[in-house]
Amino acid sequence: MTDKIIKTDAEWRSQLDPLEYQVTRHAATERAFTGRYWDHHEHGIYTCVCCDTPLFESDAKFDSGCGWPSYFRPLNPDNVSERVDRSHGMIRTEIMCQVCDAHLGHVFPDGPPPTGLRYCINSASLRFDPQPVKEKQSP
Repeated sequence: MTDKIIKTDAEWRSQLDPLEYQVTRHAATERAFTGRYWDHHEHGIYTCVCCDTPLFESDAKFDSGCGWPSYFRPLNPDNVSERVDRSHGMIRTEIMCQVCDAHLGHVFPDGPPPTGLRYCINSASLRFDPQPVKEKQSP
């Protein structure tokens, strides 16, 4: 397990743009269909904008129609944590980066197979690392 990354508020503000700061450090939500990755289709890994922890891969991304990047599973379940979110008069499951406690979004039980989950994630909490597509080898 990686050690927790803990920074002061001033350090986070200097590292992140205003929207990234509000989303990751204060659980804000970007407007639907406005984030840089909601309609993004390149092959690669989505990492935490705060600490670069690998969170999701493009192979698990799907178009949920909700206006935010959606994934049916995290790249490594140990890299995300969950907690109950009772804000806005609802009970939801908040998803956070396990390493730096950045707010990422929420997970819902209305996703596609194989997990049936929809990780609805703010683009502002992510950074994209393009990866080459691995070619399948013939037997």
